[in-house]
Amino acid sequence: MSSSQTIVEQARARGAYSHLIGSRPADKMSALDAIASALSFPDWFGRNLDALYDCLTDLSWLPYGEHVLVWAGSDLLKQADPKAYLAIRSVLSDAERALAPGGDRADSRRLTVALTDD
Repeated sequence: MSSSQTIVEQARARGAYSHLIGSRPADKMSALDAIASALSFPDWFGRNLDALYDCLTDLSWLPYGEHVLVWAGSDLLKQADPKAYLAIRSVLSDAERALAPGGDRADSRRLTVALTDD
């Protein structure tokens, strides 16, 4: 079983929703699109880092509960465009913190990000 499958199974076991990035983006715009697709972002998503943060800390179109974003092969973007990878990773981390219990955007939805090599 791959690490992505293990993470999905663990999420399911604790009642969380898993969202797998199906492609292996190698540039910033493809990564933004892949995240948007995995989490079913609304049409108004602006395809930039600010809009990414806004959508990640909203998630009102998804059911209440924990949402686990599984990004398999994130190293491809890290190798191809380290600056874009770090910027997107920073937004993902900031959104996780904002939606965590006690975070400034905390409600009944939580975001967990899992990066895997497979």
